[in-house]
Amino acid sequence: ELDPENLEIRCWVNGELRQSANTGSLVFDIPTLIATISAGITLLPGDVIATGTPRGVGLGFQPPRFLSPGDSIVIEISGIGRLTNHVVASQ
Repeated sequence: ELDPENLEIRCWVNGELRQSANTGSLVFDIPTLIATISAGITLLPGDVIATGTPRGVGLGFQPPRFLSPGDSIVIEISGIGRLTNHVVASQ
Protein backbone atom coordinates (compact mmCIF):
# COMPACT_ATOMS: atom_id res chain seq x y z
CA GLU A 1 0.00 0.00 0.00
CA LEU A 2 1.23 3.48 -0.88
CA ASP A 3 1.90 6.04 1.83
CA PRO A 4 0.69 9.40 0.46
CA GLU A 5 3.02 11.17 2.89
CA ASN A 6 6.12 9.45 1.48
CA LEU A 7 6.01 9.41 -2.32
CA GLU A 8 8.83 10.58 -4.57
CA ILE A 9 7.85 13.13 -7.21
CA ARG A 10 10.18 13.78 -10.15
CA CYS A 11 10.04 15.93 -13.26
CA TRP A 12 12.18 15.66 -16.38
CA VAL A 13 12.38 18.13 -19.25
CA ASN A 14 13.74 16.56 -22.43
CA GLY A 15 15.25 13.75 -20.34
CA GLU A 16 17.01 16.09 -17.87
CA LEU A 17 15.93 15.65 -14.24
CA ARG A 18 14.80 19.12 -13.16
CA GLN A 19 12.85 18.41 -9.99
CA SER A 20 12.91 15.74 -7.29
CA ALA A 21 11.00 15.94 -4.02
CA ASN A 22 8.93 13.93 -1.56
CA THR A 23 5.26 14.42 -0.70
CA GLY A 24 6.33 14.60 2.94
CA SER A 25 7.72 18.07 2.23
CA LEU A 26 4.44 19.52 0.94
CA VAL A 27 3.02 22.49 2.85
CA PHE A 28 -0.40 20.77 2.97
CA ASP A 29 -0.64 16.97 3.21
CA ILE A 30 -2.43 14.96 0.53
CA PRO A 31 -5.61 14.26 2.59
CA THR A 32 -5.99 18.00 3.29
CA LEU A 33 -5.53 18.85 -0.39
CA ILE A 34 -8.13 16.27 -1.44
CA ALA A 35 -10.62 17.39 1.24
CA THR A 36 -10.22 21.06 0.36
CA ILE A 37 -10.55 20.55 -3.39
CA SER A 38 -13.43 18.08 -3.16
CA ALA A 39 -15.36 20.53 -0.97
CA GLY A 40 -15.74 22.70 -4.06
CA ILE A 41 -15.69 20.25 -6.98
CA THR A 42 -16.26 16.56 -7.55
CA LEU A 43 -13.02 14.67 -8.10
CA LEU A 44 -13.27 11.79 -10.56
CA PRO A 45 -10.94 8.86 -11.28
CA GLY A 46 -8.08 10.10 -13.44
CA ASP A 47 -8.20 13.69 -12.16
CA VAL A 48 -4.78 15.23 -11.54
CA ILE A 49 -4.16 17.56 -8.60
CA ALA A 50 -1.33 20.06 -9.02
CA THR A 51 0.33 20.42 -5.63
CA GLY A 52 2.79 23.19 -6.39
CA THR A 53 6.42 22.82 -7.30
CA PRO A 54 9.74 22.06 -5.65
CA ARG A 55 13.05 23.66 -6.64
CA GLY A 56 14.07 23.34 -10.27
CA VAL A 57 11.69 25.63 -12.16
CA GLY A 58 12.98 27.33 -15.31
CA LEU A 59 13.03 30.80 -13.75
CA GLY A 60 15.54 29.57 -11.17
CA PHE A 61 18.24 28.92 -13.79
CA GLN A 62 20.77 31.55 -14.87
CA PRO A 63 19.84 32.40 -17.55
CA PRO A 64 16.19 31.28 -17.13
CA ARG A 65 15.22 28.15 -19.08
CA PHE A 66 11.61 28.25 -20.18
CA LEU A 67 9.68 25.55 -22.03
CA SER A 68 9.59 25.75 -25.84
CA PRO A 69 7.60 24.03 -28.58
CA GLY A 70 8.91 20.49 -29.01
CA ASP A 71 9.91 20.06 -25.36
CA SER A 72 8.79 16.91 -23.55
CA ILE A 73 7.88 17.01 -19.85
CA VAL A 74 7.59 13.81 -17.82
CA ILE A 75 6.21 13.85 -14.28
CA GLU A 76 6.44 10.71 -12.15
CA ILE A 77 5.07 9.80 -8.73
CA SER A 78 6.65 6.63 -7.32
CA GLY A 79 4.22 3.72 -7.21
CA ILE A 80 1.57 5.59 -9.22
CA GLY A 81 2.96 6.25 -12.69
CA ARG A 82 4.12 8.81 -15.22
CA LEU A 83 2.41 11.61 -17.09
CA THR A 84 4.03 12.91 -20.29
CA ASN A 85 3.17 16.20 -21.97
CA HIS A 86 4.61 17.77 -25.10
CA VAL A 87 4.82 21.51 -25.66
CA VAL A 88 3.24 22.73 -28.89
CA ALA A 89 3.21 26.21 -30.41
CA SER A 90 0.04 28.24 -29.97
CA GLN A 91 -2.20 28.51 -33.00
